[in-house]
Amino acid sequence: MTQPLGPVMLDLEGPSLKRAEREMLQHPEVGGVILFARNIEDAHQVQALCACLRRLRPDLLLAIDQEGGRVQRLREGVTRLPSMRRLAEGYDEDPQAALQRCQDAGWLLGMEMAACGLDLSFAPVLDVDGGTSTVIGDRSFSRDPQAVALLGGAFITGLHEAGMVAVGKHFPGHGGVAADSHIELPIDSRSLDELRQRDLFPFAELASHLDGVMPAHVIYPAFDERPAGFSPNWLGFLREDLGFRGAIFSDDLSMAGATVAGDPGSRALAALNAGCDMVLVCNDREAAQAVVAACAGRSSKRHAKLRYARARPNLDTLPALSRWRRVHARLEALADTPPTT
Repeated sequence: MTQPLGPVMLDLEGPSLKRAEREMLQHPEVGGVILFARNIEDAHQVQALCACLRRLRPDLLLAIDQEGGRVQRLREGVTRLPSMRRLAEGYDEDPQAALQRCQDAGWLLGMEMAACGLDLSFAPVLDVDGGTSTVIGDRSFSRDPQAVALLGGAFITGLHEAGMVAVGKHFPGHGGVAADSHIELPIDSRSLDELRQRDLFPFAELASHLDGVMPAHVIYPAFDERPAGFSPNWLGFLREDLGFRGAIFSDDLSMAGATVAGDPGSRALAALNAGCDMVLVCNDREAAQAVVAACAGRSSKRHAKLRYARARPNLDTLPALSRWRRVHARLEALADTPPTT
């Protein structure tokens, strides 16, 4: 039976655990750890760090942002992944080839992250590129909502083949605003009908296939004056209208787009009360301590179900798999060549 897990996901200062971090991670309100580039030297070091974390807390959910392209925290000892836009290249001319490439990329990513000891990567990006967002851009598969749904679905299939969960982001879509929610609060003034036809389409199509969703720190005033991750209306829409049954992760509560919800503790409670199952608080240890204190006594079973579900592949013997060798070679070649457009 799945045991409840604390609702807070924290980051670490460096590539090894410090004494204060060991003490922090013992709080029952802490349910997960996310790794950033500063925590990483290479794949074997990540494997050792994950093993250390599991000795301390076997129940922790261990995560990373490993999309490919410019968002790839772990680079040494694993495949250099192209961006999702590069994976989708040639879709109009040969959709089956692009879909297979995305499925293979999801499988490879899942196998490599699982072999390193991680439970999930926050991927795939299901934002539809609106042509104005620099923070999304080539992280999106396409400007075509149907293509995003199909290519994203293939990527999810690949992750599931590897035994890895899929976490889609950034609901209901971050691709239509120019502002970067890391440094300001974006406002998307389009109507709900416009959002349904475009940005919401991939999430609607893939809700039953996703294990997790991360909402955007973006306000869509046609539906709610609160950012999506703090909105019971948006998260209720995700569950009730789209039928999503997985875990909802807040985006980082230390981002500028989250400050509208108050101090760190207030942000965490607002996100949890809106319907998030786990809140991320990164790059601010004082804020993390405040969030842990504010979340005292809270837990959830939804995100506890996301721990890696199969026997983990062996990092050193992955190259013995013919599929890994084939996909690794193709994706690294794609990552090393300039885009065609």
